[in-house]
Amino acid sequence: MSTAAFEISPSCFGEERAPFLSPRRIAELLRVNMTELAGLTGLARNTLAAKSGARKVDAALSPIVRILAMAGEMAGDEHRAAIWFKHQPIPGWAGKTAYDLVREGKTDKVLAYLEAVRSGIYA
Repeated sequence: MSTAAFEISPSCFGEERAPFLSPRRIAELLRVNMTELAGLTGLARNTLAAKSGARKVDAALSPIVRILAMAGEMAGDEHRAAIWFKHQPIPGWAGKTAYDLVREGKTDKVLAYLEAVRSGIYA
């Protein structure tokens, strides 16, 4: 099963009646401020807040949401996934967490790790 098959829960990651992901809701879930979320996505803080940049923001937030959705499916919910994302070191990455790797632009490595865990390779 590919990561694209994961259903993204709009109640957790989006605003009501809005087709885009919500930076505010994702920041709340991760318990980070908007400046930290901006650093995690590589976008400017003002871009996260601007309605005109919604597609760009969605593109930047989507990999984080995919990670949280995958981890949430394995951990039981998005809140546990957020705790894992920020605090659990990933084996083989010198004590770095998913948060650290995403901030370094290595989202693909986190997704590959989660796929491997789900497949039973690291279990």
